[in-house]
Amino acid sequence: MTETISKGVANQTGAVINKDAFAEAKDFLPLNGIDHVEFWVGNARQASAYYRALWGFTPVAFSGLETGIRDRASYVLRRNDITLVVTAPLTPDGEIAEHVRKHGDGVKDIAFAVDDVTASWRETTSRGARSAMEPAEMDGGEDGILRRSAVFTYGEVRHSFIDRHDYHGVFGPGYRRIKKPARAAQGLSLLEIDHCVGNVELGDMDRFVEFYKDVFGFAQLIHYDDKVIHTDYSALMSKVMTNGNGRIKFPINEPASGKKKSQIQEFLDWYLDAGTQHIALRTEDIVGTVRGLRENGVEFLGMPHAYYETLADRVGDVGVPMETLEVLGIEADRDEEGYLLQIFTRPIQDRPTFFFEIIERHGSRGFGVGNFKALFEAIEIEQARRGNL
Repeated sequence: MTETISKGVANQTGAVINKDAFAEAKDFLPLNGIDHVEFWVGNARQASAYYRALWGFTPVAFSGLETGIRDRASYVLRRNDITLVVTAPLTPDGEIAEHVRKHGDGVKDIAFAVDDVTASWRETTSRGARSAMEPAEMDGGEDGILRRSAVFTYGEVRHSFIDRHDYHGVFGPGYRRIKKPARAAQGLSLLEIDHCVGNVELGDMDRFVEFYKDVFGFAQLIHYDDKVIHTDYSALMSKVMTNGNGRIKFPINEPASGKKKSQIQEFLDWYLDAGTQHIALRTEDIVGTVRGLRENGVEFLGMPHAYYETLADRVGDVGVPMETLEVLGIEADRDEEGYLLQIFTRPIQDRPTFFFEIIERHGSRGFGVGNFKALFEAIEIEQARRGNL
């Protein structure tokens, strides 16, 4: 391994796991979870319809011309503990229009729920974070006061701090409730955000590992180097950061040298910056959920038959017949703590950038390292079709 983590041990895959990560994470910045994730997109109305019809998210709030907002339109969508916001520019000028022009659709904000936005902003900026929004109180009239601040992380992504204790509206000032939303797709178990993955340039992974450690008090949970995550053609390196209560998990990837271009470098080439590569959504019924998503039109990466020929020997009983996993393209992995089932979509926009992961955990806190080689080979097939390998 290229690095030794304090009190870390290498499992049979070669990944270095820090079993004391949650205890080592500093609690000077209490984070209560992910409040929402905001995407900046080219057409918010169409993006809202996509998440409603294919993914089963219910539109709950809207902000735009009809609510007195002149530069953008936003739709808030919810399913269980997942809140997504899609925002599009209404004019050809301004930061949203420029962001979409440069990056295409992408994640702009991974917002944290906190008890004190001022303390959160002060703690992070005093430790080196660049401010994106100073602490502010947003008056919602009868709905109360929403408090917010924000700092930047990798690329143009920011982390907002949100305090809703004195706010009782549907989402925030400037938004109105959607009283009769169109029917969302049914039968999908999507419960919460499991983790968010960031891609950074070669040489920047350790810089942002230290950023989350020093600025946010996170600890390193797992380290995968290019000896673990590779094929004959490409490789990546990844370190997973977590906060003290384990509610926030951020893998950070950088490309590694290989004979051909890795999926991380492809993302960077087309997003034109560091950014959020994918978000994993936790489910308790991956089989039913993937069946429903496929029927709705969501496209997933395919895995070769050879992967499933040896899967039972590697992971044992995972509660789902191997034939079912193969038909649906679901992957399985097992570690010392249990097992997980996971699957990855194809990029959800024309640029080969952002995608989703669906994950079902049974004890395992890992990220499917046993699947990385087969997954990379499947992604390389897609890259070759796009002419980007």
